[in-house]
Amino acid sequence: MIKRTLGSSRLEVSAIGLGCMGLSHAYGPAVSQQDGIALIRTAVDLGITFFDTAQVYGPFRNEELVGKALAPVREQVVIATKFGFSFDGSSGTGLDSRPEYIKTTVEDSLRRLGVESIDLLYQHRVDPDVPMEDVAGAVKELIAAGKVKHFGVSEAGVDAIRRAHAVQPVTALQSEYSLWWREPEAEILPTLAELGIGFVPFSPLGKGFLTGTIDSTTSFSDSDLRNTLPRFTEEARVANQALVDLLATVAARKGATTAQVALAWLLAQHTCPSPGTTKVHRLQENSGAVDIELAPEDLEEITAAADRVDVQGERYPAHMQRWINR
Repeated sequence: MIKRTLGSSRLEVSAIGLGCMGLSHAYGPAVSQQDGIALIRTAVDLGITFFDTAQVYGPFRNEELVGKALAPVREQVVIATKFGFSFDGSSGTGLDSRPEYIKTTVEDSLRRLGVESIDLLYQHRVDPDVPMEDVAGAVKELIAAGKVKHFGVSEAGVDAIRRAHAVQPVTALQSEYSLWWREPEAEILPTLAELGIGFVPFSPLGKGFLTGTIDSTTSFSDSDLRNTLPRFTEEARVANQALVDLLATVAARKGATTAQVALAWLLAQHTCPSPGTTKVHRLQENSGAVDIELAPEDLEEITAAADRVDVQGERYPAHMQRWINR
């Protein structure tokens, strides 16, 4: 697995990471702890060194799983987690990035992960009730105390990124980015390049849609987040199939899969995508994307063709939009 440095920091990670959320949260029933540990350790064997979790995944169960799975190889890996959601119902928005709350919940994350310091700590979502300067200041204190090594933000807009970075250098932004969600290209990517901040796309395979294994007839379990997403209605899936067909054409020419082409396109944008999966064969497939060579003409073809596809459906339903308001 090739390595990359996030932005201008010294934090080196595998070019493809593992998003661990789906092992405990959002995409149907959680896997057993035994199976989750086995999958994460298989990722290590494949050369993946970058693992992503969060307090809210479970909640809490995912951090515990990741900590237990990576304990034997702690010095070989980079663990990222996130703060910023309330769990006691006291916040009407579900967000809480008050400095004292950050510090308290980070202590809990350290305990669940079984580590002395968190490699990369993200604010999970921008809290409109707490100035970014206060958030960054709290993380700066945690870094000074040796409890955190690097600061990140997730789904933040340009203003929030700049304000945070002015107080405590931001190592990485994590936001959704893929061939079917390219909004970051307009303002986010130029800002990250200017400031020397790395980019870690989540949902790089469009929550599974870009793998080519989902069509209009696919059904999801009752606990699967995709049942609530406008982009996954039957009508939207029919309309969005054109994007998968495009990837399949290139994949056939390259002797690859559609998922590998989608990830290789992201790698060519100098990002470090973190696809998630619960299946070992998908983990192997995703990690193989680093071996797919897309020539400049391939990238131009894919991008131009994707420009012509009018992707249907919002990313999230209205009640979740307040958590992704840039």
